[in-house]
Amino acid sequence: MQAASQPAATPTPDDVFVWDTTLLTGIDSVDQQHHHLVDLFNALNRAMFHGQALSPQAQQATFEELLAYAARHFDDEERLMVDAGVDQRHRELHARLHREFVAQVRSMWDTRGHLRQPGETLMGFLTSWLGLHIMGVDQSMARQIERIRHGMHPAQAYQQEEDPRDRRVANLLRMVGQLYHVLAAQNQDLMEANAQLEQRVRERTAELEAANRRLEAFSRIDGLLGIANRGYFEHRLREEVARHARQQRPLALVMVDVDHFKRYNDHYGHQAGDACLRAVATALASVVQRETDLLARYGGEELVLLLSDTHGEGARVVAERAVAAVRALGLPHAASETAPVVTISAGACARVPRDPADGAALVQAADAALYEAKRQGRNRAVLCPGDEAAATPQA
Repeated sequence: MQAASQPAATPTPDDVFVWDTTLLTGIDSVDQQHHHLVDLFNALNRAMFHGQALSPQAQQATFEELLAYAARHFDDEERLMVDAGVDQRHRELHARLHREFVAQVRSMWDTRGHLRQPGETLMGFLTSWLGLHIMGVDQSMARQIERIRHGMHPAQAYQQEEDPRDRRVANLLRMVGQLYHVLAAQNQDLMEANAQLEQRVRERTAELEAANRRLEAFSRIDGLLGIANRGYFEHRLREEVARHARQQRPLALVMVDVDHFKRYNDHYGHQAGDACLRAVATALASVVQRETDLLARYGGEELVLLLSDTHGEGARVVAERAVAAVRALGLPHAASETAPVVTISAGACARVPRDPADGAALVQAADAALYEAKRQGRNRAVLCPGDEAAATPQA
């Protein structure tokens, strides 16, 4: 099959997938087809979601063209693997992923009218799949074919793919694969719910919003500690302030700072300091057990716990548990004036928000309580003044 009789489309700012050399497999016919798939994905995106919307009939025709081309491409790839003698295990995996894609993208297209953000959802699925397809199984296929052509047995060529040399690429592909499977699972859920969609629309919307928050958290992780970063914390803080203001429920914040951390770095070295922060983050994660709560890195050695629907007494209890959990690690800190082990200071605050500005006020109040904990000698938790009135849960 020839990829396309016309030249590749010129990229535009609205393109969701940009072709470059990292996507090459080294097999000309396969690369030409992949390039044309990229063009078809971008053309569908521009036609539907960027002010160039076609009629429903024309949109359907564009989609059918894309799906038909993908099916022909899959047939060519599977025939190529047979002709080259690729190991059956890889051929079976490859063929299964092809079948799953056709079924999943068809069902997602058919249910797109029920999606809250059909453009972002559909194109996110397509581009995630394309990245996994090319940089995963297709480039693996090409490497195996090259080895076989140089005399290697197919089973040995396949086995070498099981132990990738470049761990960074392997990890990237694993993350892309996880994202793809999350989106595919969401799509399957939509299919199953379609028969009772009108009755379940509010429930499904809430589930998709929760899934979107989890995906967003995944993309906003602090690289060192493996927890949410400050940007995601501030995003969630705005959301939670607005929600708690509507419901008139208390929202709590615990600010945490590692005591004498600069001295720890100076004494033990920065690598040990990084390991210390990771251990502290793990200890704090053990006291944040509700899915609605959030642990994030606020900056440097300062971390923050965002606690939904939590009164002042609850915030104080969590803060004290956090202090105890870090102290229980028993990490030696010879340069500390506070204790022979690593400790933290914590400031807690809970408020019923009134307006969006209350998020900044909550952070300031928790930070002031943290300062007071340090002033009192560190290795302790302090509840900010005024929270005693919120010491019991609201009805």
